[in-house]
Amino acid sequence: MSRACLCYTAEAEEDCHSDADRVDADENESPAERDLQARELFLKAVEEEQNGALYEAIKFYRRAMQLVPDIEFKITYTRSPDGDGVGNSYSEDNDDDSKMADLLSYFQQQLTFQESVLKLCQPELETSQTHISVLPMEVLMYIFRWVVSSDLDLRSLEQLSLVCRGFYVCARDPEIWRLACLKVWGRGCMKLVPYSSWREMFLERPRVRFDGVYISKTTYIRQGEQSLDGFYRAWHQVEYYRYIRFFPDGHVMMLTTPEEPQSIVPRLRTRNTRTDAILLGHYRLSQDADNQTKVFAVITKKKEDKPLDYKYRYFRRVPVQEADHSFHVGLQLCSSGHQRFNKLIWIHHSCHITYKSTGETAVSAFEIDKMYTPLFFARVRSYTAFSERPL
Repeated sequence: MSRACLCYTAEAEEDCHSDADRVDADENESPAERDLQARELFLKAVEEEQNGALYEAIKFYRRAMQLVPDIEFKITYTRSPDGDGVGNSYSEDNDDDSKMADLLSYFQQQLTFQESVLKLCQPELETSQTHISVLPMEVLMYIFRWVVSSDLDLRSLEQLSLVCRGFYVCARDPEIWRLACLKVWGRGCMKLVPYSSWREMFLERPRVRFDGVYISKTTYIRQGEQSLDGFYRAWHQVEYYRYIRFFPDGHVMMLTTPEEPQSIVPRLRTRNTRTDAILLGHYRLSQDADNQTKVFAVITKKKEDKPLDYKYRYFRRVPVQEADHSFHVGLQLCSSGHQRFNKLIWIHHSCHITYKSTGETAVSAFEIDKMYTPLFFARVRSYTAFSERPL
């Protein structure tokens, strides 16, 4: 039976004249004072009901509803008011905004005052198996580091924080976010200023994303050769893709191919891919005075051991000057639409040829034109489906 029905069922047992006199006296109060008094009476009634004093609870319920008829709907509970009363607490609507503003502190207080022994969570149903709340805090934090993994899957950590208040507190541990920032920016993030926390730095500071691949598609029309009779000339539509995959340890992969993403993206999950045309290298982040973040990378073709050709071992061959080829790439990192750090714009592309015999380096810079279309980020779930190492 609801409290409203309970109040009106016992209405005949109350002294109607005394209630009428009390209501007349309360009408002289301001609405704010009337709401405050109704809240105090209603909470007192809840306390009396939980203690088993139903008759006293009915009187307080009735007095509260005479002051504010809908007082029951203006009070929210952190637990059901019909529970066993252990650890129950109540919060008024006026306090909700302040608690939501600092949800982490609020949850920490709830965990601290819940029991003498701090437990992050409790089983909802009785079970004969060992619950995760029994594990020590150090073990739980190590599990959380495995969730993040060496791939910096902070998205999974945020999803894990939605399980309960205890997991929310663990997911906001500053040490986890500090290690993630150090892995992305290295010594460039020794100071928190201007950010208030390591988590805010990781979320707000521009960085490349690791849980997917940046893709661009280039399409152009190329003129073909004229027919032998000169009657027509063919035109060809050329399409190709560029793929760039970044890793938290500073490595980068780049591939230019006409194959579509459905067949290429699964091959870029690890650096141990067997794709021959792929380029491997390192990258670094740079932030200019104008607060524009740029990505600079140096990539080379995969080195393969060439088998010795015994067919021409007895013939004198013209010596070929050996050289190392590397490509220098410059990209500007920016945001597009509702996603952050999901767009890379070409600003530099050059080829460096270093001759081993002389040590000289020849540089050929490519003109950045419409053929260098921006790369957009595409998240790939399989990249973070497994954890190889903890953070």
